[in-house]
Amino acid sequence: MPAKLSDLDIQRALGQLAGWARRGDALTKTFAFSRFADGIAFVGRVAQAADAMDHHPDLDIRYTKVTCTLSTHSAGGITALDLDLAGRIERAANG
Repeated sequence: MPAKLSDLDIQRALGQLAGWARRGDALTKTFAFSRFADGIAFVGRVAQAADAMDHHPDLDIRYTKVTCTLSTHSAGGITALDLDLAGRIERAANG
């Protein structure tokens, strides 16, 4: 099981992840797209990245906005897996 990160480690990592925020024991970011189809295509890219890691985010789709929430439930909070997936999600957002 991955180890839960310290508050300091999380704060440092968030400095490298533009737009991501900590909400309790999770990381979250909302991505906005000009068209619904663009948001759905993004979700497909996120799904591929998540499956490759076997670590899956919570996704909330609201028309042209997609909110990603990351937490390692087995560890009870944020781990390095969440930070890695956040980076992959950023790359997926850029196409």
